[in-house]
Parts: sequence; structure tokens; C-alpha cells
Amino acid sequence: MTTQLAETQAVTWTSPRSSRSATSRRQMDEMVDRLKESASQFVRWSIRDRIALARAMQAGMLRVAEPLIRAACEAKGIPLGSAVEGEEWGAGPWPVVRQLRLICESLAALEKKGNTPVGPVRRTDLGNLAVQVFPTNRIDGVLFKGISVEVRLQPEVTEERLEASRASFYKGSAHGGRTVLVLGAGNLTAITPMDLITKLFNEAKVCLIKLSPVNDYIGPWLEDAFSEAIRRGVLCFAYGGADEGTYLAGHPGIDEIHLTGSDRTYDAMVWGPPTEREGRKARNQPLITKPITAELGNVSPILVVPGPYRDSELDFQAHSIAGGVAHNVSFNCNSPRMLITPRGWKQRGALLNSIERALGEAPVRKAYYPGAEDRYRTLTQGRKGLRSVGSAATGELPWTLMPGLDPTDPREVAFTTESFCPILSETEVGSDDPVEFLERAVDFANNRLWGTLAADLVVHPKLLGDPKIAHAVERAIARLHYGVVTVNSWTGFLFCHGSPPWGGYPGSTSQDIQSGIGWVHNTAMLEGIEKAVLRHPITLMPKPTSFPGHRTAPVVLRRLTALEEKASWSKVPGVVAAAMRG
Repeated sequence: MTTQLAETQAVTWTSPRSSRSATSRRQMDEMVDRLKESASQFVRWSIRDRIALARAMQAGMLRVAEPLIRAACEAKGIPLGSAVEGEEWGAGPWPVVRQLRLICESLAALEKKGNTPVGPVRRTDLGNLAVQVFPTNRIDGVLFKGISVEVRLQPEVTEERLEASRASFYKGSAHGGRTVLVLGAGNLTAITPMDLITKLFNEAKVCLIKLSPVNDYIGPWLEDAFSEAIRRGVLCFAYGGADEGTYLAGHPGIDEIHLTGSDRTYDAMVWGPPTEREGRKARNQPLITKPITAELGNVSPILVVPGPYRDSELDFQAHSIAGGVAHNVSFNCNSPRMLITPRGWKQRGALLNSIERALGEAPVRKAYYPGAEDRYRTLTQGRKGLRSVGSAATGELPWTLMPGLDPTDPREVAFTTESFCPILSETEVGSDDPVEFLERAVDFANNRLWGTLAADLVVHPKLLGDPKIAHAVERAIARLHYGVVTVNSWTGFLFCHGSPPWGGYPGSTSQDIQSGIGWVHNTAMLEGIEKAVLRHPITLMPKPTSFPGHRTAPVVLRRLTALEEKASWSKVPGVVAAAMRG
């Protein structure tokens, strides 16, 4: 995988400022001391005590959900009651409440049966074990019909090791009782709580959260929601910017660090300023040597395999892609960034036009993330053939298609820089032969695009009737060096469901971090993960709430959040009714 551009060539990132008073060093020292004292006790907690804590945290999240949504909408300029409000439910309370329920179910199964629940296990064509982790129950099967997720394990993992290794802390083979600094992401409400839940319950580690200055307005609500964890001494919150983060990262009482954010943040923390960074890497002299897990984004590709698409099918997939671009104004680590189409494909123009129309159904939004306008100008200036959608006022950015990039251009910045603004680029490779295209497209994604987090394949199901093409599709899924691969769906769908693991493809190093190291979510607590693979129908009714123009997304996702508390069948009809009106 090619590394990102050198600092002098890369798109500028602006350091955000905190909206809250910074936590003093004395206060941070006291927090670390309190957590260190609790850590040794936390490892001895019973499973029932952990379930009780997870339920208290879930009840807290449900309690603060409405004011938390209002705070996020105000900060991002989202009108309450608008369709866009649904984003904040779908990437806020809903996945958090769901993950906590699934954690309770996993812990209960550990207590009763000695292991976490998983679905069917099979072997892939390459011999890897693949473990189904979604749907997790019959309600998932009803609400998300035709959708499944399996986790592909690394080649050395046997069925015996699968049984013995998952939930390793609870079987005495992994070390808990450590203090983790969680450096929270500034874009989505759910990210920091979901990272926290993984560290607390999968790994039995106490946590000090330092929120990003971009969204530290969520801090008081999270402190309220997780007040029981704070009271029990396993969680603290700190506020501030880079100075506070640097102080905590180097604190001798912090045993580990987990970061969700930018690879630049990671490199600055681990390897220092640009003037000394490359020298330190060459000498392998990091500033921080304690274990660090991280999720750092990528230039997310969408590989469109040529096939017999009807207009309605192409339109559905165009709305899926556009929905990923429009979600959170593309300020997501897995926003679609690079559309890879077959050279000479007759439906290329129709797909691009359909994506453009679908983006037109999404309102132009406030570009709230620091530096977005600068990054947008740097990536678009001097470009020919740009397609801008929507009229952007001051502080807003239009949805933008950047088609026809030269796949052979070694200087193309869009291949090596995560734009973190509403731009979808496109390039053509291979030919309109599905097998040749898949080979070339996977090579391009693996070797030219920066990052290893998330990739999507668009594949017509009729192609899979040809054994040669079906084999090529499975080979492509296996060869893609991404921690998440989806078929016919935006990868954000997988992020929200809690049971699949989320993280970069294994193999990154601190010198070349790419999309990071380690896994979060993963309520089955699997070990030896290679990637998670989601399969989705080519079309689906009712349509996903992420689609531009969805009319009832806030209602659907508010009701889904309530349903997830106890996986209640009584709440299913209300969810379905709202979804059908979308």
C-alpha cells in the first residue's frame, strides 16, 4: 500500500479549538490516580456486575438521547425534525444502545455457557474460517432481510482456537486491569462511546476519555449517561486540545492509548513534528512506546463491477453511494471517496448522472469540521470537468463529483489524501470484462489508494450465476486489504451494528500506520480477525434511512433506538410502518 503524501504536499488540516475549559494538569493527574486505583479492582468484577454496569450505561444513553441529539443538531446546523436529523440518531444513540444490549447478551452467554454467541461458521474458498455475526436475532432478520455479516479470521485460526480465544480476558488469557486513554473523534457522537464500551467490556480496561475539541459539547451528556461508570471509578472525562492530549498520552499512569481520528494526529503524537518525524521513523525512535490502537480513516473505494443493471438497480446503488457521501457532510472516516469504474463500461455515464441526481436530493450543509473549505479548495482548484451539486452559501460546501482521474498519474493527490469534505472522485481501470476489472480494480485499491479501512463492491447478483465470475468476486473480497468490505452497501451500515468488528486491515505498523491497528465494537469478542464482510441485496425495500430524500429517517431511527433496549418485538411494527413511509 502506498503511503500518504509527505507533509509538505498533503492537504492542510486546521487544529480545532475546544469549546470547553481545558482540564488542568492537576485534575488530569487526579483522574489517572483514581483510575489506576480502580483498575486492579475492575479485573475482579463478576460478570453480573459488568452486566449491571452495561445496563446502567444503556439506560443513561436512552435518558440523554433527546438532548444529545438537539446539541449535535445545533452544532452542525441541522434543523430539528428534518430528515437529516436521522443521521444523528443513526450515528449516535442507536448504535450505542444496540452495542450495550449485545454486550449484555455476550456476557450472559459467557456466564451461562462459557462462550459468546456466534452464528454459523464456514470455510472460505481460501480455507479461512468465516463466522457469521449478523443477523444476531430474528428481529435483525425481519428488519434487515437479506443482509448478513461474517467475520473472516486469519489463516492460522482453527475452529478449536476460535472457541478458545474469543472473549480472551474472561478466559484468563488476556491482561485487563490497565488504564487506557481514549482520544475521541470529533465527527460522530457514537464513536467515542462505542470505543469506550469495547475497552471496558471486551478488554476490562478502565478509561480516561479526552474528547475532540470539535464535538466536546457532547461531553456533559456522555458524563450524565455514563455516570454509573464514573461513580464506580472506571471512567473519567478530560477536556482540552493538543496540549492536554499530549500530556495525557505521555503520562506514566496511562498504560495504553486508543485514537480515532487522523493519521497526522497519530504521527504527531508518536513521531513528533514534521522536522524530525522521518528521522525518528528511520531510527525507530518513537516519542511514545506504550501500546496504541487506532482507527484513522482512508480513501474509501467503491468498485463497480459491470453487469446487467436495470435502471432501478443502478439508481438504488447511486442513492447508496450518494447517501454515504452526504452523510455527515462526508466528515466520516469511511465516506465514499473513490469510485472505481470499468474502462469502456457503457453504463458509466448513467451511474454518474444518477449519483449526481441523488446528491441533488440532499440539502447542502454547513461544513462544520475545521479546515474543510481549505481542503476542498486544494483538491478542486484547477480541475476540469467538476460537477457541483447544490448552491452553497457562506460556510457551506457543494456536493462535488470529480470524475475522470488518471489512474496512472503518480502525483494525483486524490488517491493519497483523505479529503474529509464532500468530494467523490472517479477513475476508470481495466475493462468491461468483470473478471479482468476485478483484478485490476483490487490491485488499484490496494496499491494506489491510501488506507486500509473500508471498501465497497457493487456486484449484480446475476453475475454470480457464472462460476468464473463468482470465483472472481470471492477472490476480490479476499484480496482487498481492507478491514471492512461490503457488497452492494455503504460501509456505514456495518459500523452501526455493533456485532461486527471495525478497524483497519491487519499489518499496519507504527511507521506506516495507514488506517490503524486493532478492532473495536466486535461484541462477540473474536480474536485473530482479518476483515468483516457485509452482503446486501442489489435493491431493498424499504429503502435505507441513509438515502438522500428519505422522509422518515428520524422517526425510524428514534424507534429503532427504543427497540434496541431489549430487542422488543412489540416495537417492530412501529419501526416497519415508519420505514415504509420513507
